Amino acid sequence: MEKKNKILIVDDNEDTVELLKKRLRAEGYETAEAYDGEEGLKKVVDYNPDLVVLDVMMPKMDGYEVCQRLKLDENTRYIPVIMLTAKSDVASKVKGLDIGADDYLPKPFDYKELSARVRSLLTIKAAHEKLVEEEKSGALEQMMDQVVHEIRNPLTSIGGFARKVYGNLPEGDPSRKYMEMIIDDVAILENMIKQLIELKTMAVSYKEPTNINDVILEALKVFDQEIKEKSINVETELVDNLPLIPVDRKLFKRALCNLIKNSIEAMVEKTRVLKIASRMSEDRLEVQITDTGKGIPRDKLKNIFDPLVTSKVYGPGLGLTFTYKIIQDHKGTISVDSEPGKGTTFTISFPVGKPNS
Repeated sequence: MEKKNKILIVDDNEDTVELLKKRLRAEGYETAEAYDGEEGLKKVVDYNPDLVVLDVMMPKMDGYEVCQRLKLDENTRYIPVIMLTAKSDVASKVKGLDIGADDYLPKPFDYKELSARVRSLLTIKAAHEKLVEEEKSGALEQMMDQVVHEIRNPLTSIGGFARKVYGNLPEGDPSRKYMEMIIDDVAILENMIKQLIELKTMAVSYKEPTNINDVILEALKVFDQEIKEKSINVETELVDNLPLIPVDRKLFKRALCNLIKNSIEAMVEKTRVLKIASRMSEDRLEVQITDTGKGIPRDKLKNIFDPLVTSKVYGPGLGLTFTYKIIQDHKGTISVDSEPGKGTTFTISFPVGKPNS
């Protein structure tokens, strides 16, 4: 299913809210409502909308203050805001734009005009997010080069000398346990450097027309024993006759394994269900991996694919960064939806081109 853009309507006039809700949903948007400024601010945090339609004159807190708070918050400043007001004078409009509103419409408004402005702002937001992702990818490439160059050689020396000292210590020497700790930690860092080198060379891949369902089943098979030992219930909903898409089977299998591994490790409660589905959504092929794990806090979701940042509480890792890079190199997208205490869903989406394209 294609992800719908979410629009939050904040207005104390119930008739206006009902009208906007009905019209926006008819156009394929998902909506939520709030009837005063304070409730609107809370809903932004809980609902995480893609756009806010915001009235100015409201009880408890007016739209100007709501907009200003949204634009001052790092987590919400890039959510587009369209302000609606019965005030049509220039001073009111300038005030709204000065505090950060992205657009401004006086009441009564023409819905067709509002709809066009919603589409325009969502298009701009999508373009901004794409640019951010491209910049993030470039920064990732630069970071990998620097880390490998600056750390690899000193780390090799530390590991080599630590092993040599350890080998010369007599049995029973209390220093042996400290050297063991150093050697183990160096091994972890050496493995991360190895992963960074692999990530750097990942663009060199062999893509061939592939049935995605086959790769999903291969990836699941890797975890047969672990799934059995942890009593995880696996549910698959794989649509037959999916179009073949060009992927590097080895790399895509690795991406899926990273996500499956992440899901398995996140499921620590009694209810352990791993669900994997494949389907077509218009002209895109989607793979969805859902677990009943501990979930990811909202403040960490935005960094979930960044290197050395993790949803787990037991240390950094590069698994999700690998996955992000693999999907990106296959011209696909990956998104995550999570609720702490209930679980996480990763959705991978690939464009399906015409034959011979």
